[in-house]
Amino acid sequence: MHRIQQICKPDSSAYLAAKDRWDHIAKPLGSFGDLEEMIQKIAAIQGTADVDLSNRTSVIFCADHGIVSEGVTQCGSEVTAVCAKAIAEGSSNVNAVAQQFHADVAAVDIGMKTDVDSDKILRYKTVCGTRDFTKEPAMNEEQMSAAITAGMDITGKLKDSGTQIIVSGEMGIGNTTPASAIASVLLGLPLEMVTGRGSGLTDTGLQRKIITIENGIKLHCPSPDRPLHLLQTLGGLEIAGMTGLFLGGAVYHIPVIVDGVISAAAAAIAYRMNPLCADYMLASHCSGEPAASGLLRMMHLKPVIDAGLRLGEGTGGLLLLPLLDGALALYRHSHTFEDENMERYQKLS
Repeated sequence: MHRIQQICKPDSSAYLAAKDRWDHIAKPLGSFGDLEEMIQKIAAIQGTADVDLSNRTSVIFCADHGIVSEGVTQCGSEVTAVCAKAIAEGSSNVNAVAQQFHADVAAVDIGMKTDVDSDKILRYKTVCGTRDFTKEPAMNEEQMSAAITAGMDITGKLKDSGTQIIVSGEMGIGNTTPASAIASVLLGLPLEMVTGRGSGLTDTGLQRKIITIENGIKLHCPSPDRPLHLLQTLGGLEIAGMTGLFLGGAVYHIPVIVDGVISAAAAAIAYRMNPLCADYMLASHCSGEPAASGLLRMMHLKPVIDAGLRLGEGTGGLLLLPLLDGALALYRHSHTFEDENMERYQKLS
């Protein structure tokens, strides 16, 4: 955790150099919209205007939740292990999308109840799932810290092995419940405004979910000014792992893509620990879960996809990659005003 003290702002000179390159392309200024800003942001993170995103990895943290015992989900925790094994073995939803966009996938057991029989899963588990946060804290401090540290370590190892951009992702039945709890506390909004149906709750199930979160908040009295206490009492191990991933992005200067609402909750915890973390995050899409837009706004992150996505597993985050590839094609290879002997566009006030 001491590595958090190393976080600093990205390279502003590389950001400005990238902006200057955009402004030399023979097109109206800023006409490639938010994708121009994203490329400039990545340039600042990489410390060069010669942005390269050839090597990309999606990291999927898998964990279980004690809160499932309160009836807040449509299926049981056993599904987590089934899906985690599929991710590790390359046959799940995220693998299909990742293959299309030339990204590697790493499945991480950060706290599942069941051990997955696969030598392809990364094992960072210190406890078999969280506890029911309506009765006690979801994790103890040591378990939470170990999960955050694991996320940071994974980021560092990926950077050392040549990964240039990371897509965050998760698999954990029940994890929209802690994500909604975190969002309610951080945003100061009523639970009814930030709690969604997850994988498909009925009206009765949704009301039970809201009451369950309310009971947990009353028991632990979390504060937005104490993000680690909030994470420990109401969070999840995969959320803690992704928190470490986002912190690691800022430590090791590698961009990390925010996926859906679970990922956004983890990013928000990292942001509250150190706001500079947001300078190393890219928002892919605005999830169909109601808490997502508020969490992204809190971090001043603007998603470029709004399609009601809520599949998880990092699938929405991966969809940002072809958009960035398209932007980089224009950024690197398009004709310039100088090439065409044209006068440059001027910024009008």
